Amino acid sequence: MMPWIEWYDSLTKPSWTPAPATIRLIWTLLYPVILVSFGFVFVQAFRRKIPRRVALPFAINLVANVLFMPLFAGLRNVPLAAADIVVVWATIPWCVIAAWPHRRWVAVAQVPYFVWVSLATTIQLSITATNG
Repeated sequence: MMPWIEWYDSLTKPSWTPAPATIRLIWTLLYPVILVSFGFVFVQAFRRKIPRRVALPFAINLVANVLFMPLFAGLRNVPLAAADIVVVWATIPWCVIAAWPHRRWVAVAQVPYFVWVSLATTIQLSITATNG
């Protein structure tokens, strides 16, 4: 079995797909924002300072985000990875709506994450359509 990056390079992708190094850089910038904002929500929900239901979309998003690479690069299951990234994408607005009445900074912090995941979802759905 070829290494995953060779497999990834062999896929037909949109011409505007960022290079893997750029994708890594974007995630490197986003993960601290995700860590702080999601962590804050989980701690506040655990302490009952915000309703626990506020943490639900964050938890679903986190699980789906963590599963993406094992599904895509590990299993090389392009259609399942596409379904997963749609879950990641769809839960971000839910996170914003859930957090807004309680901690607006958490909601606003999701905007760059949503912008990037919107692009990544479009890329993944294109990859699925052409390689799936």
